[in-house]
Amino acid sequence: MGRAFEFRKERKFKRWAKMAVQFTRLGKEIVMAVKAGGGDPNSNSRLRTAVQNAKAVNMPKDRVEAAIKRAVSRDEKDYEELVYEGYAQHGVAILVETATDNTNRTVANVRSYFTKYGGTLGKTGSLDFIFARKSVFRFDPGDRDLEELEFELIDAGLEDLFVEADEEGNDIAVIHTAFEDFGKMQKTLEEMGIETKSAKLERIPLSTTSVTEEQAADVLKIVDRLEEDDDVQAVYHNMAE
Repeated sequence: MGRAFEFRKERKFKRWAKMAVQFTRLGKEIVMAVKAGGGDPNSNSRLRTAVQNAKAVNMPKDRVEAAIKRAVSRDEKDYEELVYEGYAQHGVAILVETATDNTNRTVANVRSYFTKYGGTLGKTGSLDFIFARKSVFRFDPGDRDLEELEFELIDAGLEDLFVEADEEGNDIAVIHTAFEDFGKMQKTLEEMGIETKSAKLERIPLSTTSVTEEQAADVLKIVDRLEEDDDVQAVYHNMAE
């Protein structure tokens, strides 16, 4: 078997680890959605979105249902959503979204990661001029005419529509709208029969910082460590690709 086998095994383990992290984060989102608006996806748009996102990454149906059941029965703990902002090495801005049942643990961990990898943790709101919060929807474009779709979605708040490649190299259509237009766009896509692969509120960098390959490796160390933390829901940076 040799090296090829070991390489395939390592990639498989990494993929499984990534899936486990995704499932944990989506499980928290489902719980928070239920606690905020009830356990019926038909009347709770946040829960409906969380369930759709879970389906898109092949989260087992029984795991989704168990998360909803725990939250409805109030057996599940409450999570507080907090945002941390700071800078990694080489002037790259980092924004961290968390959902935690222990704020002291979370802030201590996040601060330790910044310190360990040469970064600095800043004050809340210090990166408002770098990141804008946007509603981001992704779906399989198929043979749909995207230029025509752009006109149809303008009234729903469409700001941008473009195509990017996913991890397997397949085309994925991406929609950007303003933060406050999330519900309007979600409803419009549902009415048009467009099944989204994901629907999220994301932080989009308004400006980027250019770094060398070696400097990028320094920044990715803190990004990777943050993403491994169970309390972290998402990590954003403004490092130029």
